[in-house]
Amino acid sequence: MGQAGRLRRRLRAFGLALVAAMAVTACAATYQNHGYIPNEALLERIEPGVDTRDTVDLLIGQPSTSGVIRDEAWFYAGYRIRNFAYRAPEVVSRDVVAISFDENGRVANVERFGLEDGQMVQLSRRVTGTGVGEVTILTQILRNFGRIDITNILSSDN
Repeated sequence: MGQAGRLRRRLRAFGLALVAAMAVTACAATYQNHGYIPNEALLERIEPGVDTRDTVDLLIGQPSTSGVIRDEAWFYAGYRIRNFAYRAPEVVSRDVVAISFDENGRVANVERFGLEDGQMVQLSRRVTGTGVGEVTILTQILRNFGRIDITNILSSDN
């Protein structure tokens, strides 16, 4: 076999390697991150009973979502979606930070929720005073948060 035969074998091997590499990378998952969650160091600086809406705004900014009734809480939400080949996109992580305020506008509660087995799960909670009655309302709001289709909200021309 001459020079031309060896060149054809090398080109064929290179072509097969290229096709295999393209097939492997085409099947790799891609991820999209949406929303904003303040990092834990910033959240630790918020002091329930001391900080107000203004100091929280200066420290971590205003959220895109606030309380449904009378702006009693601010919600920071972020989620990560995995896209894999032909499969439907899947939410692989979802975090919600809820900062509730008392009637004087001071921070009453800082809570962090995450996605685990499709449920909103409380990860950490810091409370001052009696906020037990508000947890039920907050839990109901956060349960409904998972049913909102964020893509429709983001794509609207408001």
